[in-house]
Amino acid sequence: MTRPAPVLRPLIIGPHQVWPPVVLAPMAGITNVGFRQLCREQGGGIYVCEMITTIALVQRNPKTLRMIAFGADERPRSLQLYGTDPEVTAAAVRIVVERDLADHIDLNFGCPVPKVTRRGGGSALPWRRRLFARLVRAAVDAASPAGVPVTVKMRKGIDDDHLTYVEAGLAAQDAGVAAVALHGRTAAQRYSGTADWDAIATLKQALDVPVLGNGDIWEADDALRMVAHTGVDGVVVGRGCLGRPWLFADLEAAFDGRSERRLPTLGEVAVTMRRHAELLVDQFTAGSRTPSRGERDGCTDFRKHVAWYLKGFPVGSDLRRELAMIESLAQLDDLLGKLDAAEPFSVATLGQPRGRTNSPGKVFLPEGWLASRDDDTVPEGAELDDSGG
Repeated sequence: MTRPAPVLRPLIIGPHQVWPPVVLAPMAGITNVGFRQLCREQGGGIYVCEMITTIALVQRNPKTLRMIAFGADERPRSLQLYGTDPEVTAAAVRIVVERDLADHIDLNFGCPVPKVTRRGGGSALPWRRRLFARLVRAAVDAASPAGVPVTVKMRKGIDDDHLTYVEAGLAAQDAGVAAVALHGRTAAQRYSGTADWDAIATLKQALDVPVLGNGDIWEADDALRMVAHTGVDGVVVGRGCLGRPWLFADLEAAFDGRSERRLPTLGEVAVTMRRHAELLVDQFTAGSRTPSRGERDGCTDFRKHVAWYLKGFPVGSDLRRELAMIESLAQLDDLLGKLDAAEPFSVATLGQPRGRTNSPGKVFLPEGWLASRDDDTVPEGAELDDSGG
């Protein structure tokens, strides 16, 4: 099989040169410090922590402060902020800068969930173009004295009748962002259908700053195809790595021009599962008063990953259920030992969607939201204090 040609230039995000040009998208409940370390052990890139809400950071919410955790060797430390108020966003960015909490800040304008859009946040906010521009500029102005680059991640728009991505990309560029990432779906699409790579190409042609493409990167060769199709400077990977952290090894090989791709046996997957659980236990133990509580919490957090790791493998429902109920590493070891280590990887799962999938749906918006694009009033009650999503 002929593979697309590799990209030979690093991704430039302010002072940071990133190779390969790959970004792990922030995912609620997933991209904690343990999961990011697991992925970083596979290959290079930028690994973004779970989304942090600006109001929770400004209010010094204990849970939020605990979520801002990075490995000792994790560079650049990448943090995504969600906010709707320019003043609150600027205050949050100043905290990040003054306390040296991160080396890179990304702003979330891509979230399509109703609890966010009905308040005018996430993927709804770019429709209010003056508010959007004001918020982005406030973040850039607060971060720039310390040399911390700010990027934005967004969707095409609210729906096909209310597209905003080119105008918003230009506004973000004018505000001084270091890069723009586009998920090639509208908020109305949620995670359904096919990502519009043509829209990503259009944005790349419109901007001078680096553009990253997001959507339907299930395999490393999808990333090469996206770059060839759109000309983007890098790719953002989300659901494709769920239960497959070795995707980042494949991505590094692909961008280096190497042909090897990992097809781990079930035994090799079990080793990765054990490493993942161990890292989560270490993470939760570090933040716990007792090791036993940390182990239990880490194993509980791992449970959600079991189905993704075992996708396509012939593992019985009883064993799957037991693995998804573990409370200790010893229990995990016992159950992993019951797997058929020689079972080959299911190639039928390659290129298939992973994680969250759903149908298109109505985008819930504040009353009168679509009536005026130039109203830069901050929506009442728009700030969320629940970091992570």
